[in-house]
Amino acid sequence: MARIVQNHFVLAVHDLQGSSGFFKDLGFRIASEPAGWIFLERDNCMVMLGECSDALPPRKLGDHSYFGYLLVDDVDSYYQEVRANGVTIRSPIATKPWNMREFAVESPEGHRLTIGQWTGKQ
Repeated sequence: MARIVQNHFVLAVHDLQGSSGFFKDLGFRIASEPAGWIFLERDNCMVMLGECSDALPPRKLGDHSYFGYLLVDDVDSYYQEVRANGVTIRSPIATKPWNMREFAVESPEGHRLTIGQWTGKQ
């Protein structure tokens, strides 16, 4: 059976530089900048930002502005890292009844992302 080896997220953004700054604050680095795009990566995750000036702003999508869930190996230190970098915290770190310790962040354009770590059995 085939195995998924990496995640890529593709997001439509109005401001490539501002949006890439948000991901840099999450510890991503720019991997490539083809015309109209900025690709950022951290570990086994890539975010591909495409400039789409006519796209509906993510804030107008409500719950549909969530685009991903990152599993990390040390959620508490990652939380401190992103807070220190001034990232907007949408939901503070907490241990949830579904065996996850997690928090949520929001980009300047309104894209939302949850970041968590397993606390028990999966």
